Amino acid sequence: MTEARLKTSLAVQAAVRLCGLRAVPVAVVRRGDGDAGTILIKMNALDGGFTVLAETRAPDGARAWFRGTGAAPVSEADADTYIARQVGRDPDLWVVEIEDRQARPAFDGKIL
Repeated sequence: MTEARLKTSLAVQAAVRLCGLRAVPVAVVRRGDGDAGTILIKMNALDGGFTVLAETRAPDGARAWFRGTGAAPVSEADADTYIARQVGRDPDLWVVEIEDRQARPAFDGKIL
């Protein structure tokens, strides 16, 4: 059975709205395929470094995230290098940057 999935553009709009309600700065820095593009989240913990979360699917098909840049925060240059490499592989990617000292998720799904 195929799971109905929310279009990527709508998921990004909802995350932007949630960040706005939390007074958390957010920017869509790259728009990909509006229907089925994958999302990368560049999470800026301000003085805590950067983490890039990459969208994936859990074994049950639900949206999930993995730390593409590793378990520990990295420099902004390292985060940008990772993002550029992924965009080179998949031109349909969306990139959303969130500045939140608490690193609260704005998208549904657990972090693996």
